[in-house]
Amino acid sequence: MSTVLRGAAQLLARADVPNPDTDAAALLAHAWGLDASGVARRRLLGDTVPAEVTATFAQLIDRRRQRTPLQHIIGVAAFRHLELQVGPGVFVPRPETELLVTEVLEELERQQNTQVPFIIDLCSGSGAITLSLATEHRRLRAIGVEREIQALNWSLMNLAAADLGESSVDLVSGDATTFAEDSPQLWASADVVVTNPPYVPDTAVPRDAEVREHDPEAALYGGATGLEIPGLIIIQAEKLLRPGGFFIMEHSEEQGPAARELIMSTASLRQAATYPDYTGRDRYTVAHRVTGVDR
Repeated sequence: MSTVLRGAAQLLARADVPNPDTDAAALLAHAWGLDASGVARRRLLGDTVPAEVTATFAQLIDRRRQRTPLQHIIGVAAFRHLELQVGPGVFVPRPETELLVTEVLEELERQQNTQVPFIIDLCSGSGAITLSLATEHRRLRAIGVEREIQALNWSLMNLAAADLGESSVDLVSGDATTFAEDSPQLWASADVVVTNPPYVPDTAVPRDAEVREHDPEAALYGGATGLEIPGLIIIQAEKLLRPGGFFIMEHSEEQGPAARELIMSTASLRQAATYPDYTGRDRYTVAHRVTGVDR
């Protein structure tokens, strides 16, 4: 087995696939119908890979060499404690986005709301943020808003598989840049508005083939500077948040100052602050809606 894995990892490395050893092990587990610990145990015991598994494994490795995302091949993406179904038409959730969930959960503890907290996730994609919050908080109400029908369909499959406990989730079709105008009944109602919007500048084509060729363009590109669409979402968030409500938005490492400027240009979003991801790069900005402030 070690020889099979080593050879596969070398093929992936020659194709410039990031993390070739990890991907080879994950693809062998998928081909064999095992989890990671099962592969590790069989490798330790020196088991031989069955011929039919080897044949399937070779096909999977070939797809990965063509830079098909690992998550599309195995059909799932890990996000916090969830395994989300993903595939063509939906953005594959990234580890750094997990930090937004942590931040929201900590904010809900700080708010000490006596009512059931109400969360709106704009650009909900696969449902990663919405479903993580709903399954990790003891009880909340959440709406995930997604415009792209393929992405919404993936999120609905993930919702069907989730154990929500006492929480409730609605995943709805809607445009994050106009959602407040389309839903005036929700004005000033949300305890938290969270968003991982498209924020790549239109001309900044991603280097990685997995992103460039497989992540949907609607989930990537945010306008000429990358912040045109996020700027519109900030306007929606201000309308949706109650006084004292919390806003949090992911962005690229270069966009923190501009994101704070957009937030502070609104009538009532204040206390803007930017925080880093696991690598120390600026990754998300937070703010609160306040009342009685001057522009």
